[in-house]
Amino acid sequence: MIITACRQRGSRHLVEQTMPFPTQSVLNASWILFVAYWIWSARKVKNTRRTEPAVSRFLKYWLPLLLAALLLEPGRLYEGGVLAARFVPAAGWVVALGTLMTAAGLLFACWARHVLGNNWSAVVQVKQDHELIESGPYGLARHPIYTGLLLALLGTAVALGEWRGLLAFAIVAVSFWYKLRLEERWMREQFGAAYTDYMRRVKALVPGVF
Repeated sequence: MIITACRQRGSRHLVEQTMPFPTQSVLNASWILFVAYWIWSARKVKNTRRTEPAVSRFLKYWLPLLLAALLLEPGRLYEGGVLAARFVPAAGWVVALGTLMTAAGLLFACWARHVLGNNWSAVVQVKQDHELIESGPYGLARHPIYTGLLLALLGTAVALGEWRGLLAFAIVAVSFWYKLRLEERWMREQFGAAYTDYMRRVKALVPGVF
């Protein structure tokens, strides 16, 4: 256990030594700005016509997000444990790559949120006068906000370099998959053949792949 803890501290020290100076600041600032934009942009949305029950929303979406946030906490809660073991080298270029992935993913999610406009909701809902958006990032993926957030979480996991980051990514990915499946069903009920045709033309998360 003592040897393991020393190795973990040594890895952290190596990352600090090789990490480009602005990298950690960019990573933190990216998430802070994203949250700020998300809160600001939620001011004006359409009234809700149909929504998922609160208990279901908490268990399937909010609880996984809370677990992921706990796994990604910046302290030393996991130091010396299996989840703190590294899955990528403790090198500055790895942290820089993860930071770029995070920033790119968050920018993509914000672009999708902007294009979606007042049709957006934080949970699975059908809005009054709900519109089917197919422009911008919605021409690349049916759920580009999820695409961007998953890329950002994967980037953060790479920058962190520890297995707990990948576990956090996996938890959120499963939650998003359940969420988008329900959204797809409701959108087919709302838009009928138009949404079915949209599903044939545009992939769910990864453009041209999946």
